[in-house]
Amino acid sequence: MSRITRGCGCSRREFLARGLYGIGVGGVLPVVLGRTSAALAAQALQGTSMERHPERILVVVELSGGNDGLNTIVPYADPTYYRARPRLGIPERDLLKANSSYGFHPSMVGFERLYKDGHLGVVHGCGYDHPSLSHFSSMGFWHTGVPNGGEPLGWLGRLADHSYQPSTRNVIVDLGNSQSLAVRSGKHSPLVFEDPARFRRDGSDAQKEALAALSQPATSANAALEFLASTAQNAAESSDFVRQATSGYRTPIDYGIGGGLASNLQRVAALIKAEMPTRLYYVTYSGNSFDTHVQQADLHSRLLMYTADAIRGFMDDVKRIGRGNDVAMMVFTEFGRRVEENGSLGTDHGTATPMFLLGEKVHGGFYGKHPSLTDLDDGNMKMTTDFRSVYSTVIKEWLGYDDTAAVLKGQFAPLGVFA
Repeated sequence: MSRITRGCGCSRREFLARGLYGIGVGGVLPVVLGRTSAALAAQALQGTSMERHPERILVVVELSGGNDGLNTIVPYADPTYYRARPRLGIPERDLLKANSSYGFHPSMVGFERLYKDGHLGVVHGCGYDHPSLSHFSSMGFWHTGVPNGGEPLGWLGRLADHSYQPSTRNVIVDLGNSQSLAVRSGKHSPLVFEDPARFRRDGSDAQKEALAALSQPATSANAALEFLASTAQNAAESSDFVRQATSGYRTPIDYGIGGGLASNLQRVAALIKAEMPTRLYYVTYSGNSFDTHVQQADLHSRLLMYTADAIRGFMDDVKRIGRGNDVAMMVFTEFGRRVEENGSLGTDHGTATPMFLLGEKVHGGFYGKHPSLTDLDDGNMKMTTDFRSVYSTVIKEWLGYDDTAAVLKGQFAPLGVFA
C-alpha cells in the first residue's frame, strides 16, 4: 500500500516523518487544554536522542495481580519448596528443566523454547526495600521506579523525556483500556488504545465538533491554538494509521489462545511492520489476572501458557518481519507470592519475584541470586535484585541511554544481559 491516508498524498515513510501525535481512548478536549502549557514549553526544549541504537524498540509487558514466581521458575532442587507447597508444588518430573536447579512451569513451553534458543534471561528475586503488599501502591512503585515516593511521572515517561526530543511524535504507545502511570511523561503524549477498531476520539458532541474544527489546518498566529490544531490533526491521523496497520496485518505465526495479551502483542508487531516510529511499547495483561488466592493450580497454568505462547509468538513474528534484532522485551509483575501455600489452595501476596528479558540480543540464562526460602521476612522472600537494575539494563544496554541515574533517580548497576 503506497498511500496510507485518504487525501494525504504522501507515502508511509513521508507520513511517519511528518510525525504522529495521538490522544488515547477517552482523550477529550479538556485534557488537551490541560496539557497545553507544558507541551508548548516542552516543544522549545532540546532533547537528546539514542544515537547509537536509533532503531531499537523496547516492549514492556505487565502481568497484573502479582504473579507467583515460585511456580513460574521452580527451584525444584530445594526441598523447602515442596515442604512449603505440599499441594501446589510442581512435581519435578513435570517441569521443563532449565538446569540442575530451576525449571519452567510445564505450561510454559514458549518460554522454554526461547530459553533453549538463548534468547531469554531470567532475573531472580526482583523487588525493592520496604515492599508493599498492596496491588495499588506496589504497582505504582514499579510504574514510577521510585518506591515509597511520590513521583508523578512514570519511568518510561521520564526515559522518553530525557532521551527523545519533545518534537518526536508517538515515542510511546500504551495498549490498554487506560493510560498506565508507567508512561506518564512531562514532554510526550503517549498514544493509548485497546481496540484499534474503536480507536477514535470520545467526548460530547460539542467536544467532538471542537476537535474536528481543530483538526483543520491551522490559520491562527496564536501559538497555543496552532499547537492544539496540530495535536488534534495528528490524533486523527494516528488513529487512522493504527486502524489500517492492525486491521490489514496478516501473519502465519501462532500466538496461542491467550486473548488480550496475544491480540495486543500481534498489534504491536503490526505497528512495527508498518514502521510506526514508536520506540517504547507498553502492554498490560490486565484485570489482576495473576492474583491467585484461591484454587491457583489450573488458573495459573492457563495464565502462564497464554503468556508464554503469546510472547513466543511475538518474538517469532518480529523475527519473521526482519526486526528481530531491533526488538527486546521486559516482563514484570508488581510482586510475587508468599512461600507457603494457603488453605484455599492458592497463594497470598508476597514480595520478591523473577523478571524476564527477551530478544535476539539477550545473553540467555539466569541472573542474580535466588532468594532464600528459609531466611524470610514474615513469611516472604527477601529481594536479591533491585528491580531498577533491570530497568537500568534495558535503558543503558539495550536502548543506549547512558544517564540511567537521571531517569531512575539513583544509581542502579545494569546486569550485563545484552550483547
